[in-house]
Amino acid sequence: MYHPREIAEHLRSTLSLYRSLLTVVESESAELRRSEPPDLKGNAESKKGLLPRLVESLDPLAKCRSAWQATGPAERARHPEVGDLVRQNQDLLMKILLLDRENEQALLRHGLVPARELPSVNRQRPHFVSDLYRRQGTR
Repeated sequence: MYHPREIAEHLRSTLSLYRSLLTVVESESAELRRSEPPDLKGNAESKKGLLPRLVESLDPLAKCRSAWQATGPAERARHPEVGDLVRQNQDLLMKILLLDRENEQALLRHGLVPARELPSVNRQRPHFVSDLYRRQGTR
């Protein structure tokens, strides 16, 4: 999958998956804002079906990105759509993650998350890992 055409083809299929998942996450977000209590059963089933595919797509996406970055400037100039597809995939993935995080917080506000599935306190501390490394390095 190191030829630019193969990379582009893979990125297009991944982009399609990400668009499907973004649609589900946006629908979930709208439902959380719209009704009290929200009815999320349909979204949950769609999301459950797409999440394994999302997880499987991450490693090949990273490999495509690395392969694309390893190509020479002349090859990149001949296939500018690949760079655009890499950026589109990354942008869509970030939108999905941010919107899903917002949805998760809305679910918490509505009290719809069981206690055993509550996120770690450290997840809300963005610099937790860097602070941990800093503390470990001072000894």
